Amino acid sequence: MRSASKVLWITVCLALAGCGTINTVMREEGVAARELKSQKTYCQSIPWVYSGVGYNFCRLNGDPNPHAAFDGQVNFIPFIFVDSLISGVLDTALLPYTIYRQSTDGSIIIR
Repeated sequence: MRSASKVLWITVCLALAGCGTINTVMREEGVAARELKSQKTYCQSIPWVYSGVGYNFCRLNGDPNPHAAFDGQVNFIPFIFVDSLISGVLDTALLPYTIYRQSTDGSIIIR
C-alpha cells in the first residue's frame, strides 16, 4: 500500500509541475503563450475559463515532431490526459477568478 501511495504522490507532483492551469493562471500570461509558440501550436488564443484544459489541447494541436520528445517525456499523450483531469479540477475551483479575467482582459493571445 505504501508503494502505491508513493507512486500517486510522484504522479501528482509531476502533473502539477507541468500542469496547464499552473502555466496559464499562476504564471505570467506571456509564459504560456511563448511555450505554445515554441511547440508550434495551431491555436490562436486560449480563453481564461478552463484555460488549463485549453492549454493542454493546444499542446496536442500542433505540428507533429516524431524526432523530439515533448518536455523530455517519453509518454507524452497519457501525461496530457492525466494533466487535463487535474487541470479540469483546478480550473473548476478557479472559475470565479478566470471568469473575472476573461471579462476584463479577454483571451490569452498566442499569436
